[in-house]
Amino acid sequence: MLTFSQRLTNLTSRIPGHVYLWLAIPIFGSASAVTRKITEIGAEHFVGGHNPISYCNVLFTGNLCALLVLIALHRHQWSRNTWRQISRREWLGLVAVAILSGALAPGLIFQALSLTPVTNVLLLGRLEPPLTLALSIWLLRERLNRWEILGSIVAFTGVVLTIVLQTDRSHMATVAGLQVGLGELMAVSGAICLSVATIVAKKYLTHVPLGIHNTMRTGLGTIVYFWLALWMYGAEHFTGVLSPFLWQWMLLYGTVIVVIGQSLWNAGLRNSSIATASLVGSFAPIVGILAAYLILGEMPTRAQYIGGMVILLGLFLGRVGIKARTERLNRMGVNSIETEQEIEARMGFRGI
Repeated sequence: MLTFSQRLTNLTSRIPGHVYLWLAIPIFGSASAVTRKITEIGAEHFVGGHNPISYCNVLFTGNLCALLVLIALHRHQWSRNTWRQISRREWLGLVAVAILSGALAPGLIFQALSLTPVTNVLLLGRLEPPLTLALSIWLLRERLNRWEILGSIVAFTGVVLTIVLQTDRSHMATVAGLQVGLGELMAVSGAICLSVATIVAKKYLTHVPLGIHNTMRTGLGTIVYFWLALWMYGAEHFTGVLSPFLWQWMLLYGTVIVVIGQSLWNAGLRNSSIATASLVGSFAPIVGILAAYLILGEMPTRAQYIGGMVILLGLFLGRVGIKARTERLNRMGVNSIETEQEIEARMGFRGI
């Protein structure tokens, strides 16, 4: 007689992979708006004169929740034999990726959320896929079809328009003679860090087990971020990190976004092609903008409308290229289902 766990496994295995992906997108797409909302709730319940649900505290405690989940899921990969198989160059690559995508990028993006509307952060984050493709062509000599290249150029143009057409002149900085909001600058810098981390991972970490990769990125990234924040802001910046009020919200945040969201996404990736996962992932920024309106009441600006439409056009053209690539691989008899890392790299989409 089958146990409950076995019956549950049999049931979930019958569900198509794309269903899991579609269930994960609303969770990941609304993550930024939810993060902003809970920090606003924290601002109404100060502890010791500080917001217990500050962006630093959310990022730090959220990473700890994610780390615990990753350790539980991938602890079997952390064996002495596996360690010995990882070369020195791969260890250096793991450290670089952890610093770039586990500490710098999330730190910059969370800081951007405190300075600019969520919609801006979501749209400017679309810089990562075209930049990753450009770096892949330049550094990895990767060959892309015309639709992928055209889609990347159009998406990059949309990002530029979103920045240039901004009318809010608060928190401005001058870059190459152009005035750019500090929040927008941080969002772009975060996307660049993620793009560089992706290239490093594709170049040096293709043979490193995904569980070790993700656990190292989250664990070391959390440590590096913590010490950077201490150095830049001081210990008082983490005031309230032990507050029960913070942890009751982070328990909900971590369970829904980190555990349920990531589990649904991973389950979908196992039985989905890159074209399907990429198509579904394209809706993440749309869901994010809708969530920003419903949860925060953020109405898109003229710059966001124009830039967003151009970015969506770029995403559509890129999807055409990915579909063409997948069909070509299928005709050649090559399995088009790729690893989680490869799919996330191509579509510029990551779990929390």
